[in-house]
This record gives sequence, C-alpha cells and structure tokens, in this order.
Amino acid sequence: MNPEEYLSKLYANRFDYKQRKTKLTLWKVLVNFFLQNHVGRDLIVLDIGGGYCEFINQIQAREKYLIDLNPDSKEFANSDVKVINIDILSIQNQDFMPNYFEVIFISNFFEHLNSKEELIEVLRFCFNHLKPGGSLLVIQPNFKYSYKEYYDFIDHKLPITHISLQEIMQTIGFFINVMIPRFLPFSTKGRPASPALLKLYLKLPFLWNFLGGQMFIKASKPV
Repeated sequence: MNPEEYLSKLYANRFDYKQRKTKLTLWKVLVNFFLQNHVGRDLIVLDIGGGYCEFINQIQAREKYLIDLNPDSKEFANSDVKVINIDILSIQNQDFMPNYFEVIFISNFFEHLNSKEELIEVLRFCFNHLKPGGSLLVIQPNFKYSYKEYYDFIDHKLPITHISLQEIMQTIGFFINVMIPRFLPFSTKGRPASPALLKLYLKLPFLWNFLGGQMFIKASKPV
C-alpha cells in the first residue's frame, strides 16, 4: 500500500460520512465566527494538509489553493479550489510552488510529522512562499494541554507545545501576532458536537482555559 492509499484508508476509517458531515457544520461556524476575521476576502490563500477541504471550501478569498497527499482531496474540493497533490518536504516540489500566498493555513498537521527537522522544513516552506507581510495561521494540538489524548490517534508522532512552536517560528523569522495556548477542544471524535454550542464557545474565551486542548497561532512574515 503506497502512502496515498494508506492516508485515504486511514481517514475514511477514522471519520465516516456522518462524522464528516458533522465536522463540516462545525468548520462553517469556526470559519464564519473566527477564522474569517484573520483572512481578508481579497487575499490569496493556501491550505496545507486540508484533507476534506473543510476550511478552504468555506473561507472567502480571491484565490484558494490546497496541498494534500491524499488523492481524495480533489473529490471534496469546490470548483474554485486548486488542489495540488505534492509532498512539500520534497525540495523539487518546493521549487514548483509560487511565492505569492498572502495567507497560509495549517490545521492538525504538525503532529503527523516524523521529526523536528521536518517541522522546521514545513515552516521554512511557509516562510519562503508567503509574501512579505503575509500571515501563517495554525490550529494545532498543544501537547502541554492534551498529553493524555495526544497518542490516541495512531498517526500522531511529534509532540509540540505552544512554547516550542513559538520558539522555532521566531527563529525562522516569523513575528507572532496572536498566541492562544488553549483554544479549541482536542478533538470532536466520540464527543457530542453542536454548531450552536461551538458558536457560544467561541464567544466565551474564558471557557478556552478549561476545555482548550489545541492552540491557535497567527504569525506574519516581516515586510
């Protein structure tokens, strides 16, 4: 089984149709009531590892791109999303990509990397392919607050905290605009999910300190 087939089978097994439909409604709320505030509607946006296209399909932007190894991503992408099935850790593929993105979004991706060296390579890719003044938005499980559940998913490999991620991002050259160590709950899998509750949750940041297992970071490339 090649890596693409493995990913397709793994995620199909992890989230059935009903779960994916529920996730989509939650992503709509997250985009409309939080993420769109950080993404201008006239910008060029890249989603890395966007899988089922929950973010990139919902976000409003002038141009939209998705990078993912999973070949099924093309089936889920809207017609205005350009899907690119490449491995960004490949130098050859990095040279192929344009350097004009104004926003890069990454959600639940870093924990799947094999090493700190791969994390550095992905962050360098983002830095190099953002326009000056462009933003990198990251939603990521925070090992500091989710260590009990972190390895419940077989493909979670690299533990990352908001402190370690901030350190490496600043070392690469990013400026940290927003840092929320505890943002969303760790996972929706196996838990009741309600768009109305998520909307309320996003309006009550004090709850994040009790329930948040994922971080949110907005970083920018200096002009």
